Amino acid sequence: MRAGESREGKRAKAEIPVERSSGNVFEDLGLPESGERLVKSEIAARISAIVERRHLTQVQASKLLGVDQADVSDLVRGKLAGFSTDRLFRFLNALGQDIEIRMPRRLHSRRTGSLRIVDEERHAAAGGSRRRG
Repeated sequence: MRAGESREGKRAKAEIPVERSSGNVFEDLGLPESGERLVKSEIAARISAIVERRHLTQVQASKLLGVDQADVSDLVRGKLAGFSTDRLFRFLNALGQDIEIRMPRRLHSRRTGSLRIVDEERHAAAGGSRRRG
C-alpha cells in the first residue's frame, strides 16, 4: 500500500485551507506600501508587454527608455525597488503610451483613497468596454 492511500486504494484527501485574496497580493502578504507595489508591478507588466510585442531586445528598449540594459532587465524581471511610479510613467510615454490620471469625486468619504491602474488595453482584450469619464 502506498503512502496516503487507504485500504480501498483511494488517496486520502487532506483539506488545504484557502483564503480569499484582497485583490492585492502585496497586501495579502502584509508588505508595506502594498498599493504602490501593485501599481508599479502593473505598470512594469504593461511596459514588458509592449517591449515583447514590438520584439525589442533589452538593449533596444534601454535606448528608447534612456536607461542602461541592466535597468531594463530589472524591470522585466519585476525588480522594481529602484523605479518610482513617475519614472515608470515616463517609460510608458517613451513607448508612445498615454497616461490618464483620474480622481473621481467622492463626497464625505471617511475611508482612505485608493491607488489603482485601469488598463484599457487589457480590459478591452478581456471583452470589456472602454469607459470615458
